Amino acid sequence: MPPARKRPRTYDPAKTRKAVLAQFGNVRDAVRTLTPEQLTGPTRLGDWTVRELAAHIAMAVESVSRTIDLEPPAKAELALLEWPFATAALAAAGAGRTRDFAREHPDLDALYARTEQRLTERLAATPGERLLATRPGFMTLADYLVTRTIELVVHTDDLIAAVPGLDIPYDRQALAACTRLLADALAVKAPGASTEVRIPPYAVVQCVEGPRHTRGTPPNVVETDPLTWIRLATGRLDWATARDEAKVSASGERADLSKLLPLMS
Repeated sequence: MPPARKRPRTYDPAKTRKAVLAQFGNVRDAVRTLTPEQLTGPTRLGDWTVRELAAHIAMAVESVSRTIDLEPPAKAELALLEWPFATAALAAAGAGRTRDFAREHPDLDALYARTEQRLTERLAATPGERLLATRPGFMTLADYLVTRTIELVVHTDDLIAAVPGLDIPYDRQALAACTRLLADALAVKAPGASTEVRIPPYAVVQCVEGPRHTRGTPPNVVETDPLTWIRLATGRLDWATARDEAKVSASGERADLSKLLPLMS
């Protein structure tokens, strides 16, 4: 696993809690509008239907409440910046759990209402430093909530892609946290300071081994918007397509990130 950054970015726990609740509320409002026909439609996530994707989002958020209810571990073992690299081994098993979860909860509106209520109650009564036994590893509640912004933002985008015309707003803080964590994960995967990756207005990171940039315009610069970056980092969009469609600009001999992406899928 790549080494963690010496000074990891910090996130305001109160803002993260609000962001998770807000984005889950945005998704819930959208899921309520889906017709039975739309729920049986395909998604870009293999053979998942829209219903299964919607159930997975609720399951990902419900995991916060579920792990809070478990006995806490003795100590943390997973740093926040290690989380993106620790999820790949769980992907296959997660697909099976999602299908089972979707079958067990056919009423999505009731599922979302129950999930939202449990989450609100648990967060109000649980401090951010509380340790959770999550599937990727033991980590604090505050850190785990940051990972939920990735689940929510990425799968919001998946839902929008699957249902033409579906409008789901992105909570600004959730989008910012998701963007920043994935940008920092790139810097962990490719440590260095020869390339500057800009994702305005949320993140700027330096990465890739080579001559260190000190001042002025960096010789190697990558710039893109938050959603394009998130799609690249999670395998929803490949580097070549993003370049061809002018969704990302890259200048310099060390500005090709194709071999570093995706970071997680």
